[in-house]
Amino acid sequence: MHSPIHTPAPPRRDIQGLRALAVLAVIGAHAAGWPAGGVMGVDVFFVISGFLITGMLLREERDTGRLSLGSFYARRARRLLPAALTVLIAVGVAGWFLFNRTRAEQTLWDAAWAAVFASNWNFAAQGTDYFADTGAVSPLQHFWSLSVEEQFYLVWPLLLLVVVALTGRTRVRIIAGVLAGTVVAGSFVWALVQSDAQATVAYFSTLTRAWELGLGALVAVLVPLLRRIPRALGGMLQWTGFAGIAASLLLIDPTSGGFPAPWAAAPVAAAALAIAGGVGGDPRHRHLFPLTNPVTVFVGDASYSLYLWHFPVVVFAAVLLPASEWHLWIVLGASVVLGLASYLIIEQPLRYAPFLGGMPRADAPASAPDADPEPAPAPVVAVATTRPEGWTPGTRYFPGSSRPAAPRIEPAAVVAAPVVPVAAVDPVSEPRGDVMAAWRERFAPQVFLATAALIVVALAGTLGVTASGHGPRFGLPELAPAASAPTVSGDPTADLQAELASAAAADAWPSLSPSLDRVMVASSAANPAHDCFSPEATTACGWGSGDAPVHIWLVGDSTAMAYAPAFRRIADDSAGGIRVSAMGMYGCRFTDVLVQNDDPRVMAGCQARKAAVRAAILADKPDLVVMSNAYTLGQSVDGTDLSAENLIAAQRREANSYDVGERMLHLAPPPQGVSLAACYTPSSSPKACDSTVDTTWREMEAASEHAAKTAGDHAMSSLPFTCVDGVCPPFAGTIPTKYDQTHLTVEYAEHIAPALGQALDGAGLLTKR
Repeated sequence: MHSPIHTPAPPRRDIQGLRALAVLAVIGAHAAGWPAGGVMGVDVFFVISGFLITGMLLREERDTGRLSLGSFYARRARRLLPAALTVLIAVGVAGWFLFNRTRAEQTLWDAAWAAVFASNWNFAAQGTDYFADTGAVSPLQHFWSLSVEEQFYLVWPLLLLVVVALTGRTRVRIIAGVLAGTVVAGSFVWALVQSDAQATVAYFSTLTRAWELGLGALVAVLVPLLRRIPRALGGMLQWTGFAGIAASLLLIDPTSGGFPAPWAAAPVAAAALAIAGGVGGDPRHRHLFPLTNPVTVFVGDASYSLYLWHFPVVVFAAVLLPASEWHLWIVLGASVVLGLASYLIIEQPLRYAPFLGGMPRADAPASAPDADPEPAPAPVVAVATTRPEGWTPGTRYFPGSSRPAAPRIEPAAVVAAPVVPVAAVDPVSEPRGDVMAAWRERFAPQVFLATAALIVVALAGTLGVTASGHGPRFGLPELAPAASAPTVSGDPTADLQAELASAAAADAWPSLSPSLDRVMVASSAANPAHDCFSPEATTACGWGSGDAPVHIWLVGDSTAMAYAPAFRRIADDSAGGIRVSAMGMYGCRFTDVLVQNDDPRVMAGCQARKAAVRAAILADKPDLVVMSNAYTLGQSVDGTDLSAENLIAAQRREANSYDVGERMLHLAPPPQGVSLAACYTPSSSPKACDSTVDTTWREMEAASEHAAKTAGDHAMSSLPFTCVDGVCPPFAGTIPTKYDQTHLTVEYAEHIAPALGQALDGAGLLTKR
């Protein structure tokens, strides 16, 4: 009885070329924003991975009659973990020194999730918008795709193992095909549903991406049939698939909706067609020269390391590099240098390291290893050799060396070779010392030369861009000189505007109290009104004397909550003259139309909260009601887009239901700022965190002012308290203005109380009704 040896087929150059196309598209999209659909290179990777891994599993079952999950996962670990863990450690350390505290800690958490291949669920839970151009992007956000793959391969081999156990060696491909088809159909249908209902979750979810890997698996199942395709027809299919992928990357914009379903079906189907067309052809596929030329193939070989490193480079460059025409080229250059260094120094050597259970194939070129096993040719049977006596398996025999005459081979002399996995070692035929020597001989020069080249290129590149003035900003920024005590003019608004003007002109951070790190960590939890604006709140917050002659209600979403500390101080400073009640719900706009929110608790309780506040106001008959909601666009629950005018009109209809007439004040929220988590770093300038007044805010403020004049009630701008000459700085005096893009810090809200009180008093709103 013969036991076969797994002999991998030569690497399919067209598949390596597809990998190169995919990774270059992803890098281009992340670094330069082109091509528009470049992120769909990940979808091409999914199809390739599904095809290669399933083909390997089916080949193992065909050759041995069983599946070794231990060997499978060991190969996956050697393939993925060394380079991935290197990136995770490097990014975690760099983030700790280059990011602010909040972002640095979040990066460490992201690394922990990535290390256990659960990044996709971490980002889905955070509500990360992959396509958003605001906020602090995690330098490890791209690990989501690796998590999807590995989660799929925790389940898929187990399903195939069950198939083998239940069917033996009969009909394995048929049942595997049925399983793959079921995965494709079920996952795609769910992707259609969730892409419409929860686009953010759909982007990251394994359940909405499994169909892409499943389609690759289905192609692997059909390999025996696909081999019968004439080469000419197969070549046409390959070119058609290649053209389909290129067109998808150039023409489909995933940000426009319908992603991952149905639009990801285009590059996925095209990738499957290209792979299927090449099953029966020459593995070199010379006719498909854009994908099979040596340069493209090498990029495909290194695609994993290039993918791992490019996104951290893009994110850290945004922190370290000044804006210039060299920014893109520095990012691309650094991505290539780090990616190739990782491939040559870490990924390749450790993948084949004997001490990790690997074994370098003596006949494999160092520059193009078989990145993933292909569907194998017919089993190979070991026979008696004609090489010289003492020849060691795994070494080359060169013609011309002395050897004994070829022995006569009897049928009974056929040697049954032991079954070994790809790249495994037979400790009897090749001692461990010889294996280690062979491994060192193959990789030591490569590692040495690549390391030396990395050092030289890194030093030369850093010196070059630094000398040109486009290099990174090393070192901590200089703190601004200690400010002298501001001149008190007696006009709180004028004094506040002077502080904002000084902050907008500052080139260095003053010593802030509290620090930005502290307010970002505290977030809304430090707000005294937090509990009465939560979805679980049952009573309003109250400040000031219960016998105060003037009673004010503050209502609305989280922007109203952010103003609460200012109103609390107004009540406390009124010597018993003002009482303030505050209640609302963050995420719940006080409009008569329910505005969509991603938090299900908000959607479940928003209408009831507005009704409860309305009833309380009607019963109390306060002297003033202050309403504040976000000045951002939104949608109704049925998906209808709400314009600035729609939202202001809906807010005013809700306010009219309070029956307070001219004692209604619509207080504008602060304009949207930039993400502090993204703009504030130990090496940044405060100007990086300056923002301007956005168009939507101006439209909503203008609509509110116009409606107030028409109705005879009041509207008040927030610009005198937050911005100066159209610029909104991140601090005033020594106090941070916001803890995120939208909300005032508790300390700053208290700081603006005198100016806000002055404005209210000037409008005649702090008197008894």
